[in-house]
Amino acid sequence: MKIVLLCPEIPQNTGNIIRLCACTGITLILVGPLGFSLTNKLLKRSGLDYHDMASVIYIEDKISFFNEYSNSIYEYNFISKNGNKLYTEINLDGEKETLLIFGNETQGLPPCFYMHYINKLYRIPMVNEARCLNLANSVSIVLYSLLSKQKFYGLC
Repeated sequence: MKIVLLCPEIPQNTGNIIRLCACTGITLILVGPLGFSLTNKLLKRSGLDYHDMASVIYIEDKISFFNEYSNSIYEYNFISKNGNKLYTEINLDGEKETLLIFGNETQGLPPCFYMHYINKLYRIPMVNEARCLNLANSVSIVLYSLLSKQKFYGLC
C-alpha cells in the first residue's frame, strides 16, 4: 500500500503525513507541482525528525505519475468528499498493490477523475454542512482503517 498526494499545497499537512508514513512503514508519493519547496521549514518542522525514516518519492506531474504507476499494476483508490462509496469498502484482497490517492487541500481531485474513476471514488462520512476534513486527518483515518483490516501486520 502507498499514499499518493496530488499537488499538495500546505507544507504542515504534508509534514504530518510524512511522519505518519514513517511510523507505519508506508511509502508516500508526492505528485507535483507542490505548493511549497521540499526544503520548506514548516514541512520539516511538522515532520519532526521522521523525515529520514520515511520513504518519500517525488514525481513532477500527474502524467508522469500515471505513466509510472499504471492501473494495470496498481489498484487506484481515490478519496474524495464526492466519492460514492465509503472508505471502509476499499478492498485490499486484489492482486494489485493498493494506492490511496488524495487531492489537494483547496481543489481536491481534478474533475476529470470523477468521470474516469467513478467506481474507485471513496469518501469519509461527515455532516453536509462541512466543506472537507483536513488532508492529514483524512489520510490518517483511511490508512489506519486499512491497516486494521491487515491486523496491523508489521506494526507493534
